[in-house]
Amino acid sequence: MAQIDIIEAEPAVVLRHLTLSDITAVLRAGVRDFRRAPQFGLFFSAVYVIGGFVLIWVGAGHVSWTLATSLGFPLIAPFAAAGLYEVSRRMEAGQPLDWRGILGIVWNERTRQLPWLGAIIVIYFLFWTFLAHMIFALFMGLSTMTNISESLEVFLTPSGLMMIAVELGVGAVLAFLLFSLTVVSLPLVLDREVDFVTAMLTSMKAVRENLFVMLVWAMIIAVLSLLALLPWFLGLMVVLPILGHATWHLYRRVVA
Repeated sequence: MAQIDIIEAEPAVVLRHLTLSDITAVLRAGVRDFRRAPQFGLFFSAVYVIGGFVLIWVGAGHVSWTLATSLGFPLIAPFAAAGLYEVSRRMEAGQPLDWRGILGIVWNERTRQLPWLGAIIVIYFLFWTFLAHMIFALFMGLSTMTNISESLEVFLTPSGLMMIAVELGVGAVLAFLLFSLTVVSLPLVLDREVDFVTAMLTSMKAVRENLFVMLVWAMIIAVLSLLALLPWFLGLMVVLPILGHATWHLYRRVVA
């Protein structure tokens, strides 16, 4: 269980310290919630899986369409996550699980703070896309390029390997920053009447005060999500609902 050490945070939000045992507990809770109501988990995770296939299908030779669908993807994703949080919230509160009520909650979020968080994620995505292109240009801009779809040799050069290392390093830092902004803020705006700025500040406060545990949680999410991508995104159908439900329980443990 989470310790009852209190951390000062934003008004009306009290944070607790987490331990590694909490990570194990929330993963078990995520599996339990998915097994109790798999239809909801499969439905909301299908948004991500279908979105991945759409990106592959549309992106074949059509850069503009790939960019357009990629921008819409992170905007829709928080609403799918909200559906999983709502399912776990109802289970926790002993409320009935019905499609109309859960989808109604997700639909009503469009007039609250969740769209603002989605917009922040889109802006963040745009910034990372621009930065990734800049890093590529800095290391490979003067190199003789080949068709990378036919040959990957250009990435095995010293400049190519250095570029990959920098991309991974910068990407990891930015990914953890986005994780810090959203891991608590997304379930918080669903659960309470707080503005998205307060929610993000609270999320970063929670991560800062539980840095090691949150780093472990972020790595678990990254590794499981990567493994789930391998069999044509199909692993996401199971991994994403479990992580979504588990994130709700992590939020409930860190926010008193």
